[in-house]
Amino acid sequence: MKNVTAFVKCLAVFLVISGSAIAQQNRLPDWAFGGFKRPASVNPIISPDSTSQFTDPVLNKAVRWESNDTFNPAAALINNKIVVLYRAEDKSGVGIGFRTSRLGYASSTDGLHFKRSHTPVFYPANDSQKKYEWPGGCEDPRVAVTAKGTYVVFYTQWNRDVPRLGVATSKDLKHWTKHGPIFEDAYNGKFLNIAHKSASILTKVVGGKQIVTKINGKYWMYWGELHVYAATSDNLVDWKPLTNTDGTLKELISPRKGFFDSELTECGPPAIWTDKGIILFYNGKNKAGDDGDKRFNGNSYCAGQALFDKNDPSKPITRLDLPFLRPMEAFEKSGQYVNGTVFIEGMVFFHKKWFLYYGCADSRVAVAIYDPAHPALPDPLN
Repeated sequence: MKNVTAFVKCLAVFLVISGSAIAQQNRLPDWAFGGFKRPASVNPIISPDSTSQFTDPVLNKAVRWESNDTFNPAAALINNKIVVLYRAEDKSGVGIGFRTSRLGYASSTDGLHFKRSHTPVFYPANDSQKKYEWPGGCEDPRVAVTAKGTYVVFYTQWNRDVPRLGVATSKDLKHWTKHGPIFEDAYNGKFLNIAHKSASILTKVVGGKQIVTKINGKYWMYWGELHVYAATSDNLVDWKPLTNTDGTLKELISPRKGFFDSELTECGPPAIWTDKGIILFYNGKNKAGDDGDKRFNGNSYCAGQALFDKNDPSKPITRLDLPFLRPMEAFEKSGQYVNGTVFIEGMVFFHKKWFLYYGCADSRVAVAIYDPAHPALPDPLN
């Protein structure tokens, strides 16, 4: 009996030590956000709807604008509600990028259950931006708000020729003023006609509210799909890319051989200034074959975090070697993009928690939540 008791005590001590070791292994660095947890029985929060339609101003006919896919959302807080602006595709073509995309509007009082508008709030029209936005549409928004309550959205203008970053502003997230391509005037239009997308503007939490902020007297954004680049602005509308002395774009971070971001490093939701540095949330695409991370599907998209110097936002310090969010649920691995996708674009500080909204396999929208007071245990891979 004494031997049994001694064995039980030793086993208990072993389990405590093992549990502590596992917890240490799973712990994220102190600068990173996480772990994020998918709320039970909620996701996906937005899925295609074949019943909603509106009269398209270019086609001048009724279109079932969100019948094929709903994905890649921006998110913002207004009047104590979370609003998600999500990309929606109709059935006008076949394959990713060959349908027309418009932005839908959904609001929620709890960040989990959403009421959707039956018509899109942002879309191609017979306006000054038609040549940039038709027929591909308006894709992949990221949105943030200024201290004075002006919302600014950066989105991909897709005319099926060259993808460009466009910008628009609003006071209510429903009625928007388009300002055109963000690099139209910089360097005499040098970068207007190169492919560019995915903008993450710098924000900061002030008085419990996440707002657009300046650094060194200017607005700052990270942008890019293959590499991460940067740009500055005085007015949120006209942006000047950061360049090297020879006039080429300055690459801040790039894909890493053997990691989850071995193919692409694509900017995600608004970056956040913290006392430990600036956190850039980004989407990493895993390269198929020997150059990728074989723990993840080839061509899958996972979510990463990179830390930049808080005084010099062009200076990268470190980044996570493993994703903090990866495709795990069935709806994240089945849809338009079957290799698996969690594509992060919207994040909101709400009720002292971070609500992260992301696209699932280019077909649906889901949410994951990080509670700094009670963080979930990170992914066992971390």
